[in-house]
Amino acid sequence: MTSISEKFANLRAEKQCALIPFITAGDPDLETTSEALEILEANGADFIELGVPYSDPLADGPVIQAAATRALERGTRLDDVLQIAQSVTRKITAPIILFTYYNPILNLGIDQFLKLIAEAGIKGLVVPDLPLEEADNLIQAAQAKGIEVILLVTPNTPDDRIKAIAEKSRGFIYLVSVTGVTGVRSQLQTRVKDVLENIRTITDKPIAVGFGISSPEQARQVKEWGADAVIVGSAFVKRLGESTSYNGLRAITEFCHDLKTSIRSERLVVSG
Repeated sequence: MTSISEKFANLRAEKQCALIPFITAGDPDLETTSEALEILEANGADFIELGVPYSDPLADGPVIQAAATRALERGTRLDDVLQIAQSVTRKITAPIILFTYYNPILNLGIDQFLKLIAEAGIKGLVVPDLPLEEADNLIQAAQAKGIEVILLVTPNTPDDRIKAIAEKSRGFIYLVSVTGVTGVRSQLQTRVKDVLENIRTITDKPIAVGFGISSPEQARQVKEWGADAVIVGSAFVKRLGESTSYNGLRAITEFCHDLKTSIRSERLVVSG
């Protein structure tokens, strides 16, 4: 499994926009999570963001909050998530990016946490409530273990702070497309295009856009605005967690394929 930076370099050389699905580990169950990771790669996922269920997910909207609650109620813990990741990283090449809040990291200790996720084959880390001013220790310790810490930018982030985030973020820059929490939205803010163009003047690091993207049409729009990657979360979580395992896996198979087709081909293809 290559690093996130290496994967993006390869995609850029091929002039391809990356697809990054997000799923919540343990929803509807751990076995389905394991199957989903393999299915997502087989249907076009270039990276996969794997959410660790957390009791107070401040950055997440109702769909992902509900998924985390269901997973926690079934007893899903960090050890379970890493066990699944370790088994799957032997079978897939798409780098797995772990999405977790900062408290679980602090509770274990930064070094122990990074040791465990490195052993599981995790290549990236997104911590939405990690303050920029406190990020250095985690970023440096993670880099020593081959893990890239990805930082977030919002449409309201001032230019001087975007520059600081761009300098510290590893792998890519995560541009949040909306002001607020994750969730399915019918329209994207056109300001995202301006923010993308602004970030391009500051850094040449890849930029991935997430939060609110829920259809192939929206994914293609983000690509046309100049994003290096499209992150889709709630739309995957809803399909996978709010159905039987079989129907959920079938739904994400079709959805992932349609999303990848929309950002890879010249014509938008949507399954009927």
